[in-house]
Amino acid sequence: MAEHEALHASHVLEYPYSRSVGPVIGAFLTGLREGRLTGVRGAGGSVIVPPTEYDPTTGEDTGELVEVGPGGVVETWAWVEQPLPKQPLDHPFAWALIRLDGADTALLHVVDAGDPGSIATGDRVTVRFRPEADRVGSMADIEAFVPEGSA
Repeated sequence: MAEHEALHASHVLEYPYSRSVGPVIGAFLTGLREGRLTGVRGAGGSVIVPPTEYDPTTGEDTGELVEVGPGGVVETWAWVEQPLPKQPLDHPFAWALIRLDGADTALLHVVDAGDPGSIATGDRVTVRFRPEADRVGSMADIEAFVPEGSA
C-alpha cells in the first residue's frame, strides 16, 4: 500500500421510520382515500377539520368523527402566479383557508380557480379528489378545491 493512500469503506447510516397515525388521523386519511371528508367533534361540540386527537382549546380528547363538505366557503386566500416545482399544481392557483360545510375550523388547501379574478373571500368551493385508482390515503388525495359549479 502506498504511504499516502487513504483507506475508505462505504457505510450507510439511516434511521428508517414509519409514523403511526392513530385512530383519528388514520380515519381521516382513510376517508380521503374513499373520497370522503371528515372532522372530529371537539369538547365544546365544535367540528374540527382536519381532525385532531385533542381539542386545541381545552386539551381534552376529541369525540366522534363527523362527515363534512364536500363544499365550503373560502375564508381567505393568496394567489400563486408562478408555482414552484414541489407545489400541488403546475399552473397558477390560490392557497386558501376553506371552512367546509359542517365544520367550525378551516382547512388549508389549494383552489384551482383559473385566475385571481375567479376567487374571492366568501366564495363557495367544492372538493376535487384525485381519480380513485390514484388515491393512497394522504392529503394529496385532494387534488384541489374548485369554484362551485365548475367541478
